Amino acid sequence: MDSLDIFKALSNKTRLQILQWLKEPEAHFLPQEHAAFAEAGVCVGQIQQKCGLSQSTVSEYLTILQKAGLLQATRIGQWTYYKRNEETFAAISKAFQSDI
Repeated sequence: MDSLDIFKALSNKTRLQILQWLKEPEAHFLPQEHAAFAEAGVCVGQIQQKCGLSQSTVSEYLTILQKAGLLQATRIGQWTYYKRNEETFAAISKAFQSDI
């Protein structure tokens, strides 16, 4: 876990919002046809639509979050799904309690 990458990823309001939405996807996104939220996560198209930003910007944001270890990506057919990496969030919480 690279703390600097995590803090950089969290330094953007929209990226934080995406993480909040993905914490409870059933409350923030419509049901999906190809995969359940718990199984695969949320389709990138739904995230992009909810953000209201260009596809390239949302893809960049998701890549930053994934590289920081905050998101996991799953590819099913032609669709990519994202969900939070709860192990990383647990490690961050532990680090805050012990190191900061």
